[in-house]
Amino acid sequence: MVPEGGIVKLTCRAKGHPIPHIQWRREDGNEIILREPSGLKTRVASYQGEVLRLAKISRSEMGAYMCIATNGVPPTVSKRITVNVHFHPVIHVPNQLVGSPLGTDVPLECHVEAFPKSINYWIRDTGEMVVNSYKYDVQTIGKSQFEVKMTVIVRNLQKEDAGSYRCIAKNSLGEVESNIRLYDIPGPTRTYIPLDEEDYNEQLGSAERDQDEELSNSVLERGHLPTLTTSGAPRGSYDNTHENHVPNDPAPNGSAAPFPRLFLLLLLLFRI
Repeated sequence: MVPEGGIVKLTCRAKGHPIPHIQWRREDGNEIILREPSGLKTRVASYQGEVLRLAKISRSEMGAYMCIATNGVPPTVSKRITVNVHFHPVIHVPNQLVGSPLGTDVPLECHVEAFPKSINYWIRDTGEMVVNSYKYDVQTIGKSQFEVKMTVIVRNLQKEDAGSYRCIAKNSLGEVESNIRLYDIPGPTRTYIPLDEEDYNEQLGSAERDQDEELSNSVLERGHLPTLTTSGAPRGSYDNTHENHVPNDPAPNGSAAPFPRLFLLLLLLFRI
């Protein structure tokens, strides 16, 4: 383990005949950064030599380095060396001022870099620690060996939830915190305007019939219900036609024929 900004020397030796060649690569495939005393910086995919010197090392150079020995005679031999760079926590906050309408779920997030890994937690401006509950969903998601994302989702935002939320990261080398201010955004105002009777009838129509409206209806013996027509003012007309079939055969159980025929027969007998 080396402090950030320090110097690391990795040494790898191999024996064989023919004499082996030593090559260094990063296990994650990233480039190796070589820094000269003059300040010149060079990036290479691999480095040839027994000793790999990493000057002014940074956290991004943390990880595993592979020493690979070859002499043209199989098999190739390799050795894995892990380099840890320790540094105090650093917090990056994407949005320090967050607003949202009442009743919504609001995410707050902080990005932490630290090694050794830090202890991360949230505290409100009231001094209350933010923990998982019906109100808060607290998560810590690892992104790399030294990076994590701290997230708290404030559910169903209310006015009392507004205020300052502090994300805090702490390890053996130090402690750091950052603030996020949460506020509620007023939603759209809804105004109710009651309609008077005239406006209501104009928009939705009236159930009353004007004097100039005509309503006609009649019934025929054979069962056709003729067109029911309602007309009048600019409300238009409405047609509705139905059929009602009346059987000509006598009713079962010897019952009398339909009333119109019986009435006609009695009228003829009376005239005789």
